[in-house]
Amino acid sequence: MNIQALLSAKVSQAMVLAGAPADCEPQVRPSARVQFGDYQANGIMAVAKKLGQAPRQLAETVLQHLDLAGIASKMEIAGPGFINIFLDRQWLAENAKTALRQPRLGIAHVEPQTIVIDYSAPNVAKEMHVGHVRSTIIGDAAVRTLEFLGHHVIRANHVGDWGTQFGMLIAYLEKQQNENHAEMALADLEAFYREAKRTYDEDPAFAERARRYVVKLQSGDEYCRQMWKKLVDITMSQNQKVYDRLNVTLSRKDVMGESLYNDMLPGIVSDLKAKGLAVESEGATVVFLDEFQNKEGEPMGVIIQKKDGGYLYTTTDIACAKYRYETLHADRVLYYIDSRQHQHLLQAWTIVRKAGYVPDNVPLEHHAFGMMLGKDGRPFKTRSGGTIKLSDLLDEAYQRAYTLVREKNPEMSEDEVKQLAEVVGIGAVKYADLSKSRTTDYIFDWDNMLAFEGNTAPYLLYAYTRVLSVFRKAGIDAETLKGELVITEDREALLATRLLQFEEVITQVARDGTPHVMCAYLYDLAGLFSGFYEHCPILNAEEESTRFSRLQLAALTAKTLQQGLDTLGIKTVERM
Repeated sequence: MNIQALLSAKVSQAMVLAGAPADCEPQVRPSARVQFGDYQANGIMAVAKKLGQAPRQLAETVLQHLDLAGIASKMEIAGPGFINIFLDRQWLAENAKTALRQPRLGIAHVEPQTIVIDYSAPNVAKEMHVGHVRSTIIGDAAVRTLEFLGHHVIRANHVGDWGTQFGMLIAYLEKQQNENHAEMALADLEAFYREAKRTYDEDPAFAERARRYVVKLQSGDEYCRQMWKKLVDITMSQNQKVYDRLNVTLSRKDVMGESLYNDMLPGIVSDLKAKGLAVESEGATVVFLDEFQNKEGEPMGVIIQKKDGGYLYTTTDIACAKYRYETLHADRVLYYIDSRQHQHLLQAWTIVRKAGYVPDNVPLEHHAFGMMLGKDGRPFKTRSGGTIKLSDLLDEAYQRAYTLVREKNPEMSEDEVKQLAEVVGIGAVKYADLSKSRTTDYIFDWDNMLAFEGNTAPYLLYAYTRVLSVFRKAGIDAETLKGELVITEDREALLATRLLQFEEVITQVARDGTPHVMCAYLYDLAGLFSGFYEHCPILNAEEESTRFSRLQLAALTAKTLQQGLDTLGIKTVERM
């Protein structure tokens, strides 16, 4: 049930009947305060200005045409021309009961689109570090949300698996294999990469061999391809352990590395030249873009092929967008890449549009995100200034959660504590990130993220188990509830209204790629349930009918919390 969409359609129709243009925007929003009703229509003022009418006068005419019979119990004009809408409690009760009975909380599947989501993107022969966290978990929340709504989502893990460094890595892998150290060295990818670089810098013969291997690899030499594939396989099998632990839906089949587009690059350069978009400049091939200017105010030159014939990230990203439209048949492409890459992406996409590789009706969206910072306001690193491995971060999250869970549950079995610590620890790391607006930097703080108060994973996981405990105490299976759902109390109405807003929240998250909106909703919902639980007796209700009615609201709350957390990729537990 998307109440906002329903009311918007009704108000828009009434505005047109009142003389407003057909494309008028009713601006229906949930009310910020209870006294202003459940929803407000705020679009009257803008339309009245266009029509040269007094806003209140237009609002009165709109109200005469606004038919919300059975949906709203009251409508009123407030201020200069806002329309306040108070939802009918019987209507709320009927729709809440419908949502509870249906497997998807009453949310219909949308008209499916093919949506490609570019996220995570680790590098081969390097371990994932904290810099990969945001792309990986925000991107995966978007995937889960869009799949829940019924879209066909293609996960694109744009792995850094190509480039000049692979000559060095192949040569070093060969050296290690000859010395029977290969498997041991690759167990620590960071050390492997570091030693390969040191050998390259210090050994001229090794460096020469590495340069030859780059050329051989890029020309398809079978030996070099096998060695390269071994590096990719070992890296991605290590990354998969991290993905599985993070409860992220990426798998090996989702890898679409830079190498995938390599064969497309010569043709793209030739085509851009033939179309007059790319020209020779100082030996390189360049596209000059009027849309971007350099310091001198001249069109910015974007290099797509270097003097030595090498290609750049921009060339790959042009090929990547072309492939996603032509081969994957994308209707929409989302990129979860940090905000520092924004201009680079816009330049690549400007070339893509000018070349006609992706039509204007297929959006290319950069869902940028800020950085993860330490308490000192600087990029989050180890005390010695090194980059923190993602596996180490998750280990620490588990250890901290284990200590917390053991303190709170001294009687719990060791296996239960370990299982709970993993869910709470990983959930806390993910939720701390997802609950912040992705466009801003955020401070990584263990104490805040593991707190049982405030907008945190432990608080929401506990809120969910608290609802389930009501059914355990009652000895009732939530799936077998019968009887009418009747809303008589204000707190019942507030909870029911918020529960029915789940669809409009998930629709907004799917449109904008903003999981923090879902987090804020779930936190608010948990708080409303807490108020309802304290002021509206459930198990001690005087009437049995009231008891079963309130149990149905509790059951819908549990389902909504679990489904919302699932779209964020956060597991739930039954006891805490």
